[in-house]
Amino acid sequence: MLLGPTLARADCLPLSIAAKAKRTHSITPDDLVRLRDIGAPDSSAIDMPSPLAIAPDGTRVAFVLSQGDPDTNTYCRMLLVADIKAGSVPRVVDRGGAFMMISANVRGSLIPFGMAAAVTPAWSPDGRTLGYLRRDDGITQVWQVDVATGRAKPLTRSPVDIEQWIWASNGTMIVSSRPKQIAIRAQDIAEGQRGWHYDARFSPTYGARPQMRGDVPAVIEAIDVRTGTIRKANPAETSRLAASRPHERGTRLVNAAGAAAWLDADGASPSSPLRLHFTDAESIEAPCTASVCVGGIVRLFWNTTGPGVSYLRREGWAKSQLAFYRWTPGTGEPKRLWVTDDVLLGCLPHRSRLLCLRETSTSPREIVDLTPETGATAPVYNPNPEAAQWQFGTVERLTWTNDRGLPAWGDLVLPPGHTLGKALPLIVVQYHSLGFLRGGTGDEYPIFALAARGLAVLSLEVPQTIGLALPGLKDWDAVNRAGLTDWADRRSQLSSMLTGISLVTARGLIDTHRIGITGVSDGATSARFGLINSHVFSAAVISSSSLEPKTAMTYGGPAWADFNRSLGYPRATDEASAFWTPASLALNASTMDVPLLIQASDDEYLLALETFAALREHDKPIDMVVFPNEHHIKWQPAHRLAAYTRTIDWFAYWFQGVVDPDPAKVADYQRWAIMSTGRNVSGGSRSPG
Repeated sequence: MLLGPTLARADCLPLSIAAKAKRTHSITPDDLVRLRDIGAPDSSAIDMPSPLAIAPDGTRVAFVLSQGDPDTNTYCRMLLVADIKAGSVPRVVDRGGAFMMISANVRGSLIPFGMAAAVTPAWSPDGRTLGYLRRDDGITQVWQVDVATGRAKPLTRSPVDIEQWIWASNGTMIVSSRPKQIAIRAQDIAEGQRGWHYDARFSPTYGARPQMRGDVPAVIEAIDVRTGTIRKANPAETSRLAASRPHERGTRLVNAAGAAAWLDADGASPSSPLRLHFTDAESIEAPCTASVCVGGIVRLFWNTTGPGVSYLRREGWAKSQLAFYRWTPGTGEPKRLWVTDDVLLGCLPHRSRLLCLRETSTSPREIVDLTPETGATAPVYNPNPEAAQWQFGTVERLTWTNDRGLPAWGDLVLPPGHTLGKALPLIVVQYHSLGFLRGGTGDEYPIFALAARGLAVLSLEVPQTIGLALPGLKDWDAVNRAGLTDWADRRSQLSSMLTGISLVTARGLIDTHRIGITGVSDGATSARFGLINSHVFSAAVISSSSLEPKTAMTYGGPAWADFNRSLGYPRATDEASAFWTPASLALNASTMDVPLLIQASDDEYLLALETFAALREHDKPIDMVVFPNEHHIKWQPAHRLAAYTRTIDWFAYWFQGVVDPDPAKVADYQRWAIMSTGRNVSGGSRSPG
């Protein structure tokens, strides 16, 4: 589901001005916050729906461009149309709308995550208009834009969010929404008059009231665009809407001749990889039995030249590369045409080529025209030309195997102009490292901006979860239970992390007394585990802190407590120190001397209170800030800039003894100075080992 706040939009920077790159300079947090995004920024979501829409005549592409403005704490959003040719300058056909984020059904409640939602426009069959989801005044509607004139208007007047939609060829559009949410809200308000019963609807960390239920059924309707008449969609229309995202498991990609290709698992286990299947026009099925037809396939295409199927597949060391294959059923195994370290997102067939979004570790996302036979790309539109003037330093991919035999990798980033022989502080960023190295998972730790301040950075890709390597596990709960047993997943991730650090240490590049760790979400849990179970880290910054004996069963609400119990967590009233000691900062507070900064959202700060209180009571170096109107992932540009900047300041203070003279930061440094009394600020506090 797509949700979003209702903030006034930022003034959009004219594209002619945006194209004028600044002089060469080191990357700053402000540069990263102001990146212009096409689609959801998370580069690890390689199989995400394409945010690109190719016109019926094949000459133009439409997409939504989004840019944060920390000065006004708003977003500029534009619907653009570009010719599919080298050096294209897009034309703005609509501006406006609020930031749109992803929400999901989490243990029965609809929870906003803060992650940007990918919005894909759609051309009308005649190519004259574009439709797209746009959020205004707190509701997401379908808007229609005349491509020639730029006239825009909402096509729906839904009282709840339109979540999905498609054009139909007969002047009808098919939409999906959840109108029953209105009645549920009314029921909650009425119940509140006599008091809400505290039950699974509650998740205290998200507010002191019942949350919207996550299982509200969707209603599929057909709307006549000319008259506005609304009716229930028929089964064929409902199926057509469901089939509009062919990247999803089991959804068939059907060509004009009636042949179909799709991905489906060999078994019911979560560890069962997806296999390529094919049915010809006579419905004769031919599953691909080759090893390269199973696992890692992220996108299917019909061959642009000749019969058969093409696909992109993740492979190589720990699936760190993308390969392109062609397969003609009945003629043998698929043929690999090329492989790349680049990340290719949202690729669409375009005549005899592919139109893709491309990223590298040092290149933000851009639209490229790709030749399937060779993998060669030609630029179509670069939304961030300023990046050509940024000084990145060096980036090197390192590979290794952890103590469980699982392959892993990371990207080592050194500061611009670094000279051998100078030992640097090292900052570990988690837990995906695909594509442009922006800020790690959750985008809170600005990798290149940290490097610009003289800090080496190791950006880690997390190894596969332990449970997926075990046979016979029937569902994801079983996989999670396997990972929790003796904290197996945490130990595996820590082993991978320490192995990567040791590779860098062996080169003599870093000062082993100045190693820091960061983390958002699962990365924060791994960071906590690393602080407790190793003596490597001398400072840390995390975004949340939920794994504590009491917290795990209280602040998440009854549904979260029941879920945790099903995985094997003890009850809040159990004496379970043996279970919790490897993972609880609260139980280890008396010996936890590493300076820790928690930058929490107001949705999640309650989850950090047990950690914060224990460390504070033991007079340990703990600091916490809380960002208002935030979620699991911070979405507001001003907050993202503040989190970026404070992370840099924190590590520069503890590892380099640097104090920024900015008057706005005086209070931060006063708190940190009190914490550092009697400590060697620039040299850390713990010995490696």
